[in-house]
Amino acid sequence: MSPKKEMSLRSDYRHFQPIPTRWMDNDAYGHVNNVQYYSYFDTTVNQFLVHQGVLDIQHSPVVGLVVETSCRYAKSIVFPDLVHAGLKVAHMGNSSVRYELGLFKGDDEQACAEGYFIHVYVDRATNRPVSIPDDMRKVLEGIM
Repeated sequence: MSPKKEMSLRSDYRHFQPIPTRWMDNDAYGHVNNVQYYSYFDTTVNQFLVHQGVLDIQHSPVVGLVVETSCRYAKSIVFPDLVHAGLKVAHMGNSSVRYELGLFKGDDEQACAEGYFIHVYVDRATNRPVSIPDDMRKVLEGIM
């Protein structure tokens, strides 16, 4: 069995998004349910793209579809924790991007959870893969 990999650090990420937990995020076991972590990932990436002006949720002709995702958990997050979601681009191809994310509780230096997801960018009308638009590529290169 290989040794367990350490969780990522804040310094590993290029962009941060604060996300307040909600009462409804907690599950019967008293911590934020695992499905919410994926929601935090999705919120972080899409809010970044919208804020950078390269994604219009309703009208952009090119949109990213999640084709693969993963999350590794190390420490529980509990309402009313404030999560700081770290974001970076680990790889960018012609039509796909691998985003890596770390979720940090409060001022913790080590991630409570970390994961990734891969977007394939497609034409909204046809759902067929297309090249990442130049303006989006430039923004994403800024967090590689």
